[in-house]
Amino acid sequence: MDPLDGLALPSVAVHAGRTDLTDLGVHAVPIDLSTTAPLPDVSVARDILDDLIEGKPLPHGASTIYRRAWNPTVARFEEAVAALEGYVPGGPSLDIEGVAFASGMAATHVVILSRVAAGKPHVIAVRPLYGGTDAILESGILGTRVTYAGPDEIAAHVTDDTGLVVLETPSNPTLELRDIADIARQAGDVPVMIDNTFASPVLQQPLRHGAAYSVHSATKYLGGHGDAMGGVVVAAPELAQSLRPLRTITGGVMDPFTAYLMLRGVGTLPIRMREQQRVAGELARWLVDQPAISRVFYPGLPGADPTGLIGRQMSGPGAMLAFEMAGGFDAAEKVCGALRLITHAVSLGGIDTLIEHPASLTHRVVTQTAQPHEAVLRISAGLEDPVDLIEDLAQALDRVT
Repeated sequence: MDPLDGLALPSVAVHAGRTDLTDLGVHAVPIDLSTTAPLPDVSVARDILDDLIEGKPLPHGASTIYRRAWNPTVARFEEAVAALEGYVPGGPSLDIEGVAFASGMAATHVVILSRVAAGKPHVIAVRPLYGGTDAILESGILGTRVTYAGPDEIAAHVTDDTGLVVLETPSNPTLELRDIADIARQAGDVPVMIDNTFASPVLQQPLRHGAAYSVHSATKYLGGHGDAMGGVVVAAPELAQSLRPLRTITGGVMDPFTAYLMLRGVGTLPIRMREQQRVAGELARWLVDQPAISRVFYPGLPGADPTGLIGRQMSGPGAMLAFEMAGGFDAAEKVCGALRLITHAVSLGGIDTLIEHPASLTHRVVTQTAQPHEAVLRISAGLEDPVDLIEDLAQALDRVT
């Protein structure tokens, strides 16, 4: 029996990837920096390598041969994310595995590449998407052929060589919610990849709703402090095992110290997400009443979730929000330059509040017709007191009205 089964999700976050530490006689997670590992003999080494070539996870304590193929510290982080993504309240967790990468884009790259390698190069994508994901699909650099479709149009575009459906929920940057179960139903046998970065596994577990892959830029909420870069994919064992050999070949592996920082971040993820979500909600409700703002995008606002996905698919609206300036691009640009407490920067999910102009930055590489409106600004709510954040936003808005 999994020692984490039956625990509440915050308890799982604290203990996942660490359940053997007492037996090891340590309290903090050990960091294995070895690039190579001693081998008992040639025969055993060959068997271990065969398992790695097949993408199988190695047990704790086994020789790992070479860091690019396997690392024990990275494996702990993978176990922790899989435990959260597979969390089922009051019951046994899903049988799934995590595969960590050097970045979120490395993770997305390998999922797409795995489908192309399987002879299924056609991808159906639902916009909006993170700019990097959109660009890698649009470019065709991985041998893909992409069809962009609405969330209700998936079934109509499935062909014999369709290998993947790609979408985000909530989406980046304007926080649209997508019904994962309905998308999976439309896709049929075609695997669905959900970018779960904005929600994190605290608020949403896509595999419970029919997705085949849940992908994260771990740089964001999982790490949570803006000081470690990585990515992770969670999938059923057979799919995870198809990704590991490609990770080894392409080389986009997570380093052990980053994995240590990521695992430390996972331990505080539920409490951070809960508080950051509270802050985001207060900001969104205040922004709605500001005359300089024509629209606010936040799933927790009245009318923003007409099909009731919050409560059915997500356990909360999250800590990301966006808003559109009534004064257009010029007003949006002035707001970014006038803020004093909120940092003007890309990325998200850290403890400090960030603001960015997606059309100029994270989504600049997206084709013009699919870019966010030039008046839209995106906020990643941090852990500051919302009173201070509102005061900062108010003085910045005063400068453009």
